[in-house]
Amino acid sequence: MTTDPIAGQVVAITGASSGIGEATARLLAARGARVVLGARRTDRLDALAADLGTAEVATVPTDVTVAADLTRLVDTAVERFGRLDVLVSNAGVASISPFADADGADWAAMIDVNLRGVLHGIAAALPVFRRQGRGHFVTTVSTAGLKIVPTMGVYAATKNAVRTAMEALRQESTDGVVRTTSISPGFVNTELDGSMTDDALRAQTRAAMDSIGLPPEAVARAIAFAIEQPHDVEIGDLTIRPTVQG
Repeated sequence: MTTDPIAGQVVAITGASSGIGEATARLLAARGARVVLGARRTDRLDALAADLGTAEVATVPTDVTVAADLTRLVDTAVERFGRLDVLVSNAGVASISPFADADGADWAAMIDVNLRGVLHGIAAALPVFRRQGRGHFVTTVSTAGLKIVPTMGVYAATKNAVRTAMEALRQESTDGVVRTTSISPGFVNTELDGSMTDDALRAQTRAAMDSIGLPPEAVARAIAFAIEQPHDVEIGDLTIRPTVQG
């Protein structure tokens, strides 16, 4: 009988209370992973943990803009399960708007969550991965950074900053200890539009998500594909979008 390569792996996930993060937690737990779930909405985390039906799950209140929260997420994985094999950095916000609107608060929120949140995760997990002799960073980026369009300039900038950081980390990690994977989803039917403050753009995005958006489970399968590879195989970049997305 072949053993599932995901079974027994310890995976921490940010943004785990809904969307891609929740779908990833469900899929990996079903395949035997031990999961550590991080998000701000602790009621949803607790409900998800109860629904998974396994003892191999931990929840940690996590605001990725706070470096100490990422440290606590990683430390919980090590204390509860003895190690951390994968950090899935999935938390994100998309407060999109034209530059003419100059909404500094929304811009700052995207920088803090989408970029600093990922960097906080790297800072927290990298020493653990180095100490263990292996580890894997999987980060949700976006096709918004591949095709630049109006109103998404700052959002795309934060995602491309993450893409750049991940590539630099990859080049610093060619000793075989750390793997890096950037997953770039297109339209996915999630709650990401909830962070948009422009009513018209939020409605437009919601309509596109409802019309052509992939189910979050599709992205979860892509994440699982990257994780399940042998440690000497690195899926560096993976783009997943609806076939009808332009």
